[in-house]
Amino acid sequence: MKKLVFIIFITGLIASCGSGDKKAKLEKLKQQSSDLLEQIKKLEDEIALSGDTTISNLKTKDISIKPITFETFKHFIDVQGRVDGDENVTVSGKMAGAVDRILVNEGDEVSEGQVLAELDNSVFKQSLEELKNALAFASDVYEKQKNLWDQKIGTEIQFLSAKNNKESLEKKISTLKEQMELSKIKSPINGVVDGIDIKIGQSVMPGMPAIRVVNLNKLKAKAEISESYASKVKKGNDVVIFLPDLNKEIPSKIFYTSKVINNTTRTFSAEADLDSQNQDYRPNMIAVLKVVDYQKDSAIVVPLNIIQHSGTSEYVYIVGVKNGKEIAIRKDVTLGQIYNGKAEIITGLNLNDKLITSGYLDLTEGMLIKY
Repeated sequence: MKKLVFIIFITGLIASCGSGDKKAKLEKLKQQSSDLLEQIKKLEDEIALSGDTTISNLKTKDISIKPITFETFKHFIDVQGRVDGDENVTVSGKMAGAVDRILVNEGDEVSEGQVLAELDNSVFKQSLEELKNALAFASDVYEKQKNLWDQKIGTEIQFLSAKNNKESLEKKISTLKEQMELSKIKSPINGVVDGIDIKIGQSVMPGMPAIRVVNLNKLKAKAEISESYASKVKKGNDVVIFLPDLNKEIPSKIFYTSKVINNTTRTFSAEADLDSQNQDYRPNMIAVLKVVDYQKDSAIVVPLNIIQHSGTSEYVYIVGVKNGKEIAIRKDVTLGQIYNGKAEIITGLNLNDKLITSGYLDLTEGMLIKY
């Protein structure tokens, strides 16, 4: 009957069009037909809700629901960083020279103060031998002058001159030995040799990277965070460290944030501890720090994709009852924080509301539903 009325209506409209602008009239007809179908649908729903069973072809929409419960909602700041050693140093020589010996291999465990490599110090050695010979002679002269002076023989100036000459040579030898120590490249920490950037015979300069030593017992995740989050990211914040290479997440806490903003990058540093016992972690491995900057323990949270928009408002559908029949009810909602496909609902929903989570796109207010 509905279709027959609709066809008669459309036929009458077409007959009244005449020979005017057909395209404009066609658009007008389409709009009128759309309005008519909407009115028909609304009347069907109202008749169904009134309990009238004379209409047998009324449609009931299949849906899925999820009862509203309270849950913990967290919002994170995601920033890419890296795994770093708390003691991760690149050792360099303290003097210029050619590499004479390399005493370690990559992977070797070393201790603080251990010599890793030596530079050519042959000139120092020759000078040291000369000074030692001179000191031996000066020491003999001093001992003899001292014996004479003790016997009141000779002049005081002769004794003092011999003593000064001996002590001067001793200081020169001490200074030369300190200079010779500069030819040794030593480890400043306990750790593992992670890289050797020099070769035997290669000339090196002070400050030039030579050998990298890492203490794997003190690993951390480090990232540079935009200054806009300076008031939110603080020491003690919960953080989840995600390692993409291992597809692993590690809960931790921020233990350090720098107090100074980098003037070039406009960022500040944040660091979080890693479990150093896990041998899969490697310095310079990519690490994504997910810093918790907002948390609510009893929040109403819904999937972001079920929230629909109408102008400047957002809404969802829940299950309602009218005249003993379950229908779709539109509920305008106020959104809070949004993260990872979920939205916090501030107002509009209540505990135990039956949220429609599928089949919501074709729903209208008051439509019959089943699940």
